[in-house]
Amino acid sequence: MTANGWLQILVFLVVLVVLIRPLGLYMARVFEGERTFLDSLLKPVERFFYRLCGVKAEQEMNWREYTAAMLLFSFVSLVLTYVIERAQHFLPWNPQALAGVSPALAWNTAASFTTNTNWQSYVPETTMSYFTQMVGLAYHNFLSAAVGIAVAIALVRGIARRQASTIGNFWVDATRSIFYVLLPICLILAPLLIGQGVIQNLKPYTSAQTLEHSAQPQTIAQGPVASQEAIKMLGTNGGGFFNTNSAHPFENPTPFSNFLEILAMLLIPAALTVTLGKMTGSSGHGWAVFACMFLLWFTALVCIYRAESRPHPVLHGVDQHTSALQSGGNQEGKEVRFGLANSALFATTTTDVSCGAVNAMHDSFTPLGGMVVLANIMLGEIVFGGVGSGLYGMLIYVVLAVFIAGLMVGRTPEYLGKKIEAFDVKMAMLYVLIFPLVILVLTATSVLSHKGLDGITNPGPHGLSQILYAFTSAAGNNGSAFAGISANTNWYNISLGFTMLAGRFLMMIPMLALAGNLALKKGVPPSPGTFPVNTALFTVLLTSVILIVGALTFFPALSLGPILEHLLLNHGTLF
Repeated sequence: MTANGWLQILVFLVVLVVLIRPLGLYMARVFEGERTFLDSLLKPVERFFYRLCGVKAEQEMNWREYTAAMLLFSFVSLVLTYVIERAQHFLPWNPQALAGVSPALAWNTAASFTTNTNWQSYVPETTMSYFTQMVGLAYHNFLSAAVGIAVAIALVRGIARRQASTIGNFWVDATRSIFYVLLPICLILAPLLIGQGVIQNLKPYTSAQTLEHSAQPQTIAQGPVASQEAIKMLGTNGGGFFNTNSAHPFENPTPFSNFLEILAMLLIPAALTVTLGKMTGSSGHGWAVFACMFLLWFTALVCIYRAESRPHPVLHGVDQHTSALQSGGNQEGKEVRFGLANSALFATTTTDVSCGAVNAMHDSFTPLGGMVVLANIMLGEIVFGGVGSGLYGMLIYVVLAVFIAGLMVGRTPEYLGKKIEAFDVKMAMLYVLIFPLVILVLTATSVLSHKGLDGITNPGPHGLSQILYAFTSAAGNNGSAFAGISANTNWYNISLGFTMLAGRFLMMIPMLALAGNLALKKGVPPSPGTFPVNTALFTVLLTSVILIVGALTFFPALSLGPILEHLLLNHGTLF
């Protein structure tokens, strides 16, 4: 760890904090239907879109109608993406004449992009045509992000409203998410990335003769990268145009493009805490939730930065110390142009915000560094989390924290003037339990079957970590991987596809039921025994609940994977 590295991290944090408040307040105005500076430009487009699709914007939905609309929309978009992949050899913008995608892989990819996971079991530049990349996948980056934001706003409305039977209109929330939030920021971000050297074209791949004059010329992939890169990062999608993702110089060529991409990942999830405070009338509560997220994020950053900065214990006689001439530490799988600090910052952010994009290979991290990126996802992708999904996941833990606080003082729990009752706790616990159940059952099944074991490239505890990471990433809708695993098999394509759908929609349903139930409740005035949710004490309690649930659930699996690997590595054993 160096002073220069920490200075870069500090500059990043200053810029982030400066931006989130105006963006959060702007999003509150957007979703409360108040006037914004973009109304004169976008209102006519929005109204035309509603007329075209037959949407009655003024007609709100109860939680069941909202859920049904969200599921129907997601199902149709999944089927459309599957059809595009299978038929891409008949479709335009395929200069490389790539064949249609195989059924299992097309299923996995359609489920992946529908759920905002963007897990990729394939090499994008040799599998997907330009048409599939843009129409099948990039459009999903907008739609899946919009679904996440819409559902989070529905929960916030449920918290804020009193004795209301509706929580908004899904079609309106999703549309406004795209038109007023995602598209405007992407129109700013994409040209900035192009200015840094991210490519944007529809040219055929370039064939170049290497300096060695080998018989086989080098093929340099091209494509409409910048437009996809912007929404890939802003929508916390993460699926790369190239196989090496944001480590590729055509996706992320400079330290400044790296800065922009990390900022884009955190911008909306962090700003939504301000939106929460504004829409519920308790800005202090929004900042308390932000403080909890920041504390967990910063702790993970310190742990990863320290773990990757230490010399590798089995490389004897090699100078691995940091100096003016070298970064030092564990450089395997990292880009020299980014260094350890920005690799650690990117890895922490992408696994905390459910993005999954990478500028360094997590499979090459030290065992402890790899354990932290894995643990980030195991917390449920609530540390800022995906756009929308991070906020509603964190609010589930807020309900549990308030419930526990009420038990501690012997009072009926209250949250922002709403009594937390049995149904609310049941829905919150259902949400929390689905996540580890899917991960641990399928990981155990894979470890006990030849189909699962055939995919790992390393024996012993690291092989377990590869499988555990795959299912954790899929259930958390993250999409990153310990990329040593060979996941393009029927077993992993099919099982991970269902895991991604379960991690997205089986968890959304009880959350929306909770939103509907909270909206029906009448408000109760605060009393001397009401536990405040806008204080440092609440932040500490919320953080503790998150860590206890995560540690108790996944610690045994982590002990058999990265922790055991770390102990064996210090004794000279490699895997």
